Amino acid sequence: MSSLAVINMVLESGTEYPWIGTITLSTTAPVPTPVCLWSEARSKSNRLPVRRELTMASQVGSRKRVLLFPSNRGNPDRTECYFNPSTVTLTLHRTTIRYGATEMTTSRYLNRRDFIKKTSVSAGVAIGTGLVGRAFGFSSANDRPRIAAIGTGSRWDHRATGLTGTYGSGKEFPKYGDVIAVCDADSDRRERAAALVKDWSGTAAEAVADYRAIIDRDDIDIVHISTPDHWHAKIAIEAMLAGKDVYCEKPMTLTIAEGQQMSEVCRQTGRIVQVGTQQRSSRMFLDAIAMIRDGRIGRLKHVTCSVGGAPTSPELPVVDPPKSLDWNLWQGPTPDVKFRRKDGDFGETQGWSRSHYEFRWWYEYSGGKLTDWGAHHVDIATWAMDKTNTGPVRVDPVMAKHPVPFKNGYPTLDNQFNTATEFLINADYADGMQLTIRHDLDNGILFEGTEGRIFANRGRLSGKPVEELVSNPLPAGAVEKVYKDRALTDHFRNFFDAVASRKEPVSDVFSHHRALSTCHLAGIAIRLGRRINWDPKLEQVTGDDEAQSFVSRDKRKGFEIET
Repeated sequence: MSSLAVINMVLESGTEYPWIGTITLSTTAPVPTPVCLWSEARSKSNRLPVRRELTMASQVGSRKRVLLFPSNRGNPDRTECYFNPSTVTLTLHRTTIRYGATEMTTSRYLNRRDFIKKTSVSAGVAIGTGLVGRAFGFSSANDRPRIAAIGTGSRWDHRATGLTGTYGSGKEFPKYGDVIAVCDADSDRRERAAALVKDWSGTAAEAVADYRAIIDRDDIDIVHISTPDHWHAKIAIEAMLAGKDVYCEKPMTLTIAEGQQMSEVCRQTGRIVQVGTQQRSSRMFLDAIAMIRDGRIGRLKHVTCSVGGAPTSPELPVVDPPKSLDWNLWQGPTPDVKFRRKDGDFGETQGWSRSHYEFRWWYEYSGGKLTDWGAHHVDIATWAMDKTNTGPVRVDPVMAKHPVPFKNGYPTLDNQFNTATEFLINADYADGMQLTIRHDLDNGILFEGTEGRIFANRGRLSGKPVEELVSNPLPAGAVEKVYKDRALTDHFRNFFDAVASRKEPVSDVFSHHRALSTCHLAGIAIRLGRRINWDPKLEQVTGDDEAQSFVSRDKRKGFEIET
């Protein structure tokens, strides 16, 4: 069989969905009969592939118009058209064009002119397509990605919870795209969130209770996940499978197994995922790592992360959930339990409860301070230690205190906060380096080397090597090199730049999974009260089946993670 010399592909959108339309293919070389051309759509609701086979005439200059997606809304998250014997592949959302051995990858956010130019030069393929019609950019509404916020608590914006003040990451997203939908299991919060979006952009956002209404929408490009931790992985995975890019607030996962799933799905789909560990875009922490890599403290040998301890609570009575809160949906993958709350002068919700901000202090939904502040500081420590593709070989719980009794790693009472209030944990690596996680001392990270030490937190960078920068500055580009060879910017812009370029963001899934695995292992160790041996290559606990059982958790029926 002879190969095709030139292939022209034109996607002509004739509906409200830019990836529904017809595709025209033409060749300038004889095409043997039969040539099989097919399109494959994967339904978001059942993930089952549907393939429609077509044939093409066998003459020079032949043309075939193919309706890729009829308007019955198969909700595809991936579509491919194949030509045999030479192959052209068009993958919607993340667009891959192959002609022979040449491949060009782009995205829906790439400028249309650049897309045509690049694919024409690289692959000898000319494409005009509505597929990339809403390119990433800042000048025109038609160029901006469309965003949905899933979870609109205080991390998204204080005002959505009824508080005053402007804390939260949600307001950063309208700078780079259009927020067209918000989702929360609490109706009061989602309605306030929708109103905030209208204040920011002048355009109302749709407010929904169930995140699946977001996942199933074909006009949403990016999801911003700010839910409690136990929902992060499931939503992120389904969003990636639906062809969406993801900004997920930290911590990325509730378990090590979820991180393994996240990594695999991200690798398979090629989606852009940024974890909200914004310290990776903070100049103080970047300077600290740059100094370490420039040898300013000699060989790094020990890092201490001080992350604080969890609060305690009084005994919480069983009460009815607020009328605005869908308690079943809020619990999601976790076991179904009674709602508990006691009003009082505590925290942003003025009380102690099992939900909203206080989810952090229940192992059912979080890892306590180990995955709260630990997700930030251990993440930076792992990056500085150059351990983002491995992990410790041993985790030793020197000391830990919990507010309730534990048996076999599980709390025996369900009416009080249960995460650790005090702890001292050492994680040892194969090369002798050690990481310590503790609840006391100043919140921050202490880096100790053979020739000096540096302390860094969000308000201070100190140590003799820091003072010496005045007379001995870092080499030009040293900090940018730490920042994956990119110009320094804020964490949100880094994400949107990655969405546009299809390059890995600074806080990627794979490295954060490794850092967070150390936090999860520390949590397992203090819950069981014994040392854990870990195989970082296999990502398994060795010699302790009970400890290994904590690497994953069963999901409640109807809320399983399907990859």
